[in-house]
Amino acid sequence: MKTQNERLTTNASQEPVVVFMIGMRVNRWWKIRQWLRTALAMPRMLRELGEHPELGLLGGESWFGRTTILVSYWKSVDHLFAYAKMRNADHLPAWRAFNKHIGTNGDVGIWHETYIVQPGAHESVYVNMPEFGLGKVLGLRAASHRPDLTKRAVAA
Repeated sequence: MKTQNERLTTNASQEPVVVFMIGMRVNRWWKIRQWLRTALAMPRMLRELGEHPELGLLGGESWFGRTTILVSYWKSVDHLFAYAKMRNADHLPAWRAFNKHIGTNGDVGIWHETYIVQPGAHESVYVNMPEFGLGKVLGLRAASHRPDLTKRAVAA
């Protein structure tokens, strides 16, 4: 990825953007089968979502370690929840397998958080970075000033 050596921000969005963070944590590293099964489910889902943009995934970034994190951006909460419930998609079988093989036994932790970001209610700054995160999804432009988010937070 090419580094862009300037101060940039995201293009303005006229629609809300959904930020979905999901991850897993290896609690018992010696239970390789448990955490590997869980870890391998996500690439299948991301491949499926990449092949079907109509499902609503806009893009994302991921980090790997004992705690693995994927930050993804979606067209809407409806798209995100519809994918989670799709009977003919990869998510539901993976979720069922997790509950069957791990459930609440403590071997592997999983988590997710969902945020709806309203237009104009976020700040993004990128300096000496390749396209990344929300900027990669919405596009980038020169950053001329910092928005006053406090007025928007009070108004909401």
